[in-house]
Amino acid sequence: MSELDPRLRDEIDDQVAEALDAYLAERRPRRRWRAWPVVVTVALGVVTTWLSPGAAWAAWLAIGVTNAAWLVVVSGRRA
Repeated sequence: MSELDPRLRDEIDDQVAEALDAYLAERRPRRRWRAWPVVVTVALGVVTTWLSPGAAWAAWLAIGVTNAAWLVVVSGRRA
């Protein structure tokens, strides 16, 4: 394997850095994670089941309806 001329190596490094900068500038920002209410409501359901096992079915029913509604609303939005 031959060694590259230092000037050529610097030129290649500069071009790669410029291409990476252009790529990162054009890249769309990541979408925010909007499912946090689902995680929170499931955690609340676990706590409710632990504290009052007899009423757990009602809590899980409410959690399921709430989470389904939330996910339908969020999936309809565009960031």
